[in-house]
Amino acid sequence: MEKITPILITGSKGFLAKNLIARLIGLGFSNLLLVDRETPKSTYESYVKQAKFIFHFAGVNRPEDPKEFMVGNADTITTLLSFLEKYQSKAPVVVSSSTQASNNNPYGLSKKAAEDLILSFASKHKHLVFIYRFTNIFGKWARPNYNSVVATFCHNISRDLPIKINDEDAKISLIYIDDVVDEMLRCIEGKVTTIDGILRVFPEYEITVGQLATILQRFKSSRTSLNLENQQDSLIKKLYATYLSYLQPDAFVYDLKMNIDQRGSFTEIFKTSQVGQVSVNISKPGITKGNHYHHTKNEKFIVVSGIGLIKFRLVNTKEVIEYRVSGDKLQVIDIPPGYVHNITNIGKDDLVTIMWASELFDKQNPDTYPMEVE
Repeated sequence: MEKITPILITGSKGFLAKNLIARLIGLGFSNLLLVDRETPKSTYESYVKQAKFIFHFAGVNRPEDPKEFMVGNADTITTLLSFLEKYQSKAPVVVSSSTQASNNNPYGLSKKAAEDLILSFASKHKHLVFIYRFTNIFGKWARPNYNSVVATFCHNISRDLPIKINDEDAKISLIYIDDVVDEMLRCIEGKVTTIDGILRVFPEYEITVGQLATILQRFKSSRTSLNLENQQDSLIKKLYATYLSYLQPDAFVYDLKMNIDQRGSFTEIFKTSQVGQVSVNISKPGITKGNHYHHTKNEKFIVVSGIGLIKFRLVNTKEVIEYRVSGDKLQVIDIPPGYVHNITNIGKDDLVTIMWASELFDKQNPDTYPMEVE
């Protein structure tokens, strides 16, 4: 990506700006001009004069007095436009608006007024502008107990705090912060061609408040159930990433249940109905585990520590196949259906094996049949 600099970002301490800034820095953009409420007006003006690209995120959405909406949203645009006109700047401008701009309330009216001002300016001066009407943005670093139900629910549920739901069936539209940032980067790259009128970010997700709460509560309980939600569902994947970002730093770790006996231990790490389960198996020296076969279930073994010997025999045959494996060379051993198999610790230390099974264990239909390899 071409490093167009300097880039001016107003509202730089806000949720959207913080995510954009982090991405820009990660991409190698170093000359960022950041403006917040404490920035002197003279500094702001000098930044506008220098800027080659502008992101205008400054505004208010929960003032104490509704009259502050117009000052915080429309008037901030007026200030920016006056600086642009003074220095005849042609820096493209991205403006964050809201879907509320179509509603007849103080916040919506202030956002609509801001849109009208910049569209009029763009028409008069043939200035390139991108106005985005955002619906509810969710993702890391949003402020909980403020104006994001996702942030509030993630924060409270992860801390065992109560959540308040007035109407479980109320529908909300969501967009993910990384999708928003991706769109912002497309503006810098000149890949957004639809500049007439108002823009939106996609995909948008529609969900009820009750469904959202249920999903987030499942995320919390997954530490004990070990059930990992379907990460192929893009909304689930993004909500799970968001939920994890609200964990307290001292809560990143959680215990697993180790099933221990004289042979060693067996511990599930996680499981999912889509791709089976992952576990870690520890065997003491001289111990052999397995001696069974499956009809459909298949597995993968990876020895990460110690020395092991894995033996196979195709059912109804006599030939035994052996694989010597160790943590010194990580290899995946496929366990095909129809092969009796076992694994023996032939070393002096514990044998640690990561195991993947293609399906969850079902007591009613385990698809595991005891038989000796030899």
